[in-house]
Amino acid sequence: MKRVFRADGTRPASEKTNAATKPLMGSQTLLRGLDVLEAVASGATTLAELTDVLALNRSTVHRLAATLVERRYLSFTPRIGYALGPKLLEIGFQASDQMSLPQIARHHIEALADQAGDTVHLGILDGTRALYLDKIAGRRRVGVSSRIGERHPLRSTGLGKALLLDEPEERLEQFYHAEHGSRQKYKFSLADWLRCMREYASLGYALDLEENEDRIRCVAAPIRDATGKIKAAISVSSAAQYMDDRRMRELAELVRRTACQISADLGWNGSLDHISRPAVQNTKEPSGLP
Repeated sequence: MKRVFRADGTRPASEKTNAATKPLMGSQTLLRGLDVLEAVASGATTLAELTDVLALNRSTVHRLAATLVERRYLSFTPRIGYALGPKLLEIGFQASDQMSLPQIARHHIEALADQAGDTVHLGILDGTRALYLDKIAGRRRVGVSSRIGERHPLRSTGLGKALLLDEPEERLEQFYHAEHGSRQKYKFSLADWLRCMREYASLGYALDLEENEDRIRCVAAPIRDATGKIKAAISVSSAAQYMDDRRMRELAELVRRTACQISADLGWNGSLDHISRPAVQNTKEPSGLP
């Protein structure tokens, strides 16, 4: 059966609509353009095929398709026809990073926040900063001053460090020095920070012990995609009075397992076994974790 695409979102394009139900010209054009994209995606590649499938006249289909080619949503090859264009690929990757990840992670981080009682963040690497994509506020009176859409340092935040756990030492040095212009002097030297990052990489989680914000501590773990690459990270943050060393070690396992669950939903089939090692006991001095 021939598939007829809809140009008004509710009825076949070949059916007439009265003035009360006919959409505005601008929205109708948009819907028809989307119909062209869907038709090409479904295998209609020539102008004749598109005209037949969309039940529109040839000149209208040609105008719509030409505009989509100009904007790179479609590509056109003589004697072959139309194909989906590179712009859709770009948008698809952006949508994967910005939209699907928060949706996939949402119920996991809600459960983590409910169990921990503290603020949970979800973030990704954005240049030399960590970009917060989502936040679940904690139940404690002392809140964490952060907002979705904010960008935070990598070297001093737990979430930022978790995003860097797979990076080679040369890259880690670059990220460390990227914060050189910060007004607040960082408390750890490059050598101490690199040693701690190696420790974090072996443990599978990272800590922030009042490095980014006074009296705020954080435990974070990376999220991996189907290829095993770190795609994002989650963290649990709270006031230092609720985050002594013992509780941070307990939270580390919970945060890691939540990150592993989100990773599994993204297609990762790894496990925590290779990083299930005893946590370092001293987390207050440079001789232990930072």
